[in-house]
Amino acid sequence: MSYVSHADLGGLSGFGAVIPDARDDPFHADWERQVLALVLAMGATGSWSLDASRAARETLPGYRELDYYSIWLAALEKLLVAHGLVSPAELAAGSSEAPPKALPRTLRAADVARVLAEGTPRERIASEAARFAVGDRVRTRHESLGHHTRLPGYACGKQGVIARVHGVHVFADASARGKGEAPDWLYNVVFEARELWEGTEVHSGTSVAIDAWQSYLEPA
Repeated sequence: MSYVSHADLGGLSGFGAVIPDARDDPFHADWERQVLALVLAMGATGSWSLDASRAARETLPGYRELDYYSIWLAALEKLLVAHGLVSPAELAAGSSEAPPKALPRTLRAADVARVLAEGTPRERIASEAARFAVGDRVRTRHESLGHHTRLPGYACGKQGVIARVHGVHVFADASARGKGEAPDWLYNVVFEARELWEGTEVHSGTSVAIDAWQSYLEPA
């Protein structure tokens, strides 16, 4: 079965204008607050990585029909079942049928503010020199992958310029699949909009910047 991801919707046309929500409150119902809390609490346990969480959301079969926090909830349920923390029957019943499994860590209420403020550092120590430097022209890889990736489909096989070297960071493609951190150099790459969307009407001088790991790039 081919890997189908909805991560690239921002680079596609036909979805209409983005209409900002005029509300100051980011939540539209109390259950949305609860979903956010559950997702953050389970993420803090270390049962799966941030990248695995993203991959679970982006590959939901009904992604386009779900609203924002429904996507988060469905992905959380998917991860809980995949990691054997709940069963489909328990989800359907809304109650547990077996003793809970031990978790690597537990997020306590008193620690929430500190944990959120600290975040999860993703930068790692370099084991080898960076292949590229600011100003280098590069091309992104062109082939499609059968797994999670942070390289947008619309940027595949395109030429850009290194604008910044971020250092070495956890490689999302590997982390999402449980393959370890596989630290890799991360760059900010700037593309001319007409390079990304050839044949479409774009404003002259418009550019788009994305962060791309070294594994995505080759000299142009």
